[in-house]
Amino acid sequence: MRFDTKIAVIVHAELASWQKLNVACFLSGGLVAATPELGGEAYRDGSGKVYGPLIRQPVLVFAASSTDLCRVLHRAGEAGLRPSLYTRELFATGHDEANRAAVEAVATEALDLVGLALHGERKAVDKAIKGLKLHP
Repeated sequence: MRFDTKIAVIVHAELASWQKLNVACFLSGGLVAATPELGGEAYRDGSGKVYGPLIRQPVLVFAASSTDLCRVLHRAGEAGLRPSLYTRELFATGHDEANRAAVEAVATEALDLVGLALHGERKAVDKAIKGLKLHP
């Protein structure tokens, strides 16, 4: 199935493995919070046991440098996309309110980005992430 929209999660290539996973999870959750229709239906196994839903379309994960992340943030804005972001400072915070305060304390051009997530019209997302490679 081909979707009209695309989901891209971009993580800093130089993070530790646990950090990459943490960033990707937070960003994916943020996309579903911002766009509830991304959530699918509950799963049910052959015995009738019910499980939680998943995101309804594939999530592509890309690796990026700091420069790449800044470029994607800029391009996303030009394309009218509203990215979810994760900055390096968020590794030291413990809850959502502290996370938001840490981001608010830094001007856009000074953000120490370690991850971004985009959801939007396929061509707009492709334009924003142009040049990035899928995470190995």
